[in-house]
Amino acid sequence: MDAEAQDSFREFVAGRSSALLRTAVLLTGGDRHAAEDLLQTALVRAAGRWQRIDEPEAYVRRILYRQQISRWRLKWRRREVTVAEPPEPGHAPDASGAAELRLVLRAALSRLTARQRTVLVLRYFEDLPEAEVARLLGCSVGTVRSTTHRSLARLRELAPELAALDPRPQRPSRDFSPVEVGP
Repeated sequence: MDAEAQDSFREFVAGRSSALLRTAVLLTGGDRHAAEDLLQTALVRAAGRWQRIDEPEAYVRRILYRQQISRWRLKWRRREVTVAEPPEPGHAPDASGAAELRLVLRAALSRLTARQRTVLVLRYFEDLPEAEVARLLGCSVGTVRSTTHRSLARLRELAPELAALDPRPQRPSRDFSPVEVGP
């Protein structure tokens, strides 16, 4: 890699690594260490082909997805035992609701299977259409739809507290019982 390409790669890593790390954290179910490893692997692979890459971010994201898929497809994974993480920096009092939502969502996502979590991250965090998710995962659109449906149902089952934290107003239920109207 020549000096110009090296500078371009360093600039890309400095500018986009935090966004890519957020995606990796979601893909790994909140395991920051695994996410850092996943991103590092993706960046190493991208560095080897840097001069031939047209769209660097799309290329690195595709590597992230495929590496994560490879990890959950392996039968015999060696897992590191993680210990308690240092606490996150303090949040402003008005941001406590958002912080609580983030923690509950992270815990709920970590309880899903890797496949379920991957489909939800690609569909809702990355905002990819079903056809693109199917192409990335190497399955049919119907499989993506059914996995999304089952994953959301499982997420609601595992974390009913998410409904209480939802900032959107709840729609009133439709009551079609007869109503007496006076004169």
